Amino acid sequence: MVGIIDGVFFEDAAVGHREVLEVMKHGITVIGASSMGALRAAELEPFGMIGIGEIFRMYRDGEIESDDEVALMCDPTTNMAFSEALVNIRITLRHGVSTGFFSNNEADQILKTGQSLWYPDRSWPRILKECCFDPERTDMIKNWISEQRIDQKQEDAKEALAYIRDRFCS
Repeated sequence: MVGIIDGVFFEDAAVGHREVLEVMKHGITVIGASSMGALRAAELEPFGMIGIGEIFRMYRDGEIESDDEVALMCDPTTNMAFSEALVNIRITLRHGVSTGFFSNNEADQILKTGQSLWYPDRSWPRILKECCFDPERTDMIKNWISEQRIDQKQEDAKEALAYIRDRFCS
C-alpha cells in the first residue's frame, strides 16, 4: 500500500501519473488525500486509485481544478507553512457563511482576493489587508479566523492515515 498526501512543486517533480499507474499495475493499493494525493486520486480514480477526504471530493466533482488550490510555501527547514492554501480559505469561508459570520458578498470578495494572489503570497492578513474592510470588521474577521479557521488539508491527511491504519494495519 502507498499513501500520497503531499508533494513539492519547485524543488523536485511532483509524483506523476505514470509513477502511480506503474505502482498500481503491480497490484499495490494507492491512496491519495489532502493535497497532491487528492489531486492525483481525482485524476486516477478511474484506474483504481482510492481518494479520501473533502479535497479529493472537490477535485473529483470539478468544484476545484487548479493545483494552486492546495499549494503552499513552506520553510524548507521546519516545513512550517508561510502561506495559506486556497482550498482551506474556501472551506473556512463556506463555514463562515453557513454560520452567518460572513455574508456571501464578503466571502466572495475574500475568495476572489485570495485567488488573485500568487500562492506564496496568500495569507489571511494579506488577503484581509487587500479587501479593505473597515478596521472594526477586519479585527472581527481576524479574531474569528484565529478561532474558526479550517485546515482541511490536515483533516483529510488524518482521515487518510486512519483509513490506512484501519484497513491495512489491523
